[in-house]
Amino acid sequence: MKFVCTQHDLNINLALVSRAVSTRPTHPVLANIKIEATSAPQGGLIRLTGFDLSLGIQTNFMAQVEEEGVLTLPAKLLNDIVAKLPSGEITLDDEAGENLITITSASGRYQVRGMSAEEFPELPSIKRGETNQLSAAAFIDGLKGSLIACSQDESKQVLTGVYLKVEPERLEFAATDGHRLGIVEVYPNESETTEISSTSASKGSFEVTVPAKALRELEKMLGSGQEGDRLGLQLEQGQVVFGWGDRKLTTRTLEGKYPDYHLLIPRQFQRQITLDRKQLLAALERIAVLADQTNLVKFSIDSTNSSIDISVESQDRGNGKESLSAQISGESLDIAFNIKYLMDGLKTLPTQEITISLNGPLEPVILTPLGGIKMTYLVMPVQLRN
Repeated sequence: MKFVCTQHDLNINLALVSRAVSTRPTHPVLANIKIEATSAPQGGLIRLTGFDLSLGIQTNFMAQVEEEGVLTLPAKLLNDIVAKLPSGEITLDDEAGENLITITSASGRYQVRGMSAEEFPELPSIKRGETNQLSAAAFIDGLKGSLIACSQDESKQVLTGVYLKVEPERLEFAATDGHRLGIVEVYPNESETTEISSTSASKGSFEVTVPAKALRELEKMLGSGQEGDRLGLQLEQGQVVFGWGDRKLTTRTLEGKYPDYHLLIPRQFQRQITLDRKQLLAALERIAVLADQTNLVKFSIDSTNSSIDISVESQDRGNGKESLSAQISGESLDIAFNIKYLMDGLKTLPTQEITISLNGPLEPVILTPLGGIKMTYLVMPVQLRN
């Protein structure tokens, strides 16, 4: 194998696929990146693959391929070398044999020993699964509002992912860790009649729970996309593949029935508060420095004076209090929250003004944006200490 490419192209694509390389591989070859070089009339194509047997990332880029071939190289070592090379053309050549590749740049020459690609597992292929085309921008919106609520407890396996429901002209994302719940509903842009299209018999309708780890990587990779980009999705029992442009991410799905989260949302509310999201978040960020290990913040809602007092008390650190004006309907109330859960939700809401809907001091509280996408963030209150 021998090819010539730019340092920039190789560096960017190595960084992408390295996200799917295990830091504690069960087999030595899983610490490597698979490199395939194929020639073409236009010059040639380099395909890089990282795969930890659960998450796989594959990306392609154009290069001048002088000799086709395939081998695997240590991901971390190769990344460290290429990232520090000067910009410009570099050559990778395994003429030395025995899976030893020579990297030549304007600044010098390096040799890295790899392993045969025969031992590298193939990414799962989906032949009969559903194929959908989704709006990448809509998918990112859904991830932003749901990923934050995924559980970190591996014993609650199905809750460590995002439940995704795809219907014609509608996407729904949901995640919960038992203390909070994030739901985002994304509808097609009226100017895009093919927002969600499918070649499957189910006409694009399906449900799947995808691991949060894989979706966080997907969110990072899609973040550099352009408006109007399409995200391809293929699904078969136990496996889901996302593809766009020259890139592909594959991951196992999470088994088990996702809880019926809609039952958690109250049908009506006794109180409703409308206020400035950024002002509330800034006040919480200031007062959070005094929160102790309980992370408890108290809200004293004063409907008579249309204000909210936010307070934190810690025996070891001291106490703090801030006041905000707000539009309040319903009676006054004292209620407390885990300050981290509350701040996480406020950071994901996309609008300047928000609505907080609530009932009693221990019943679910709903945060929603005024305008923008249809998003619901539910947070459970914490019992106030005497």
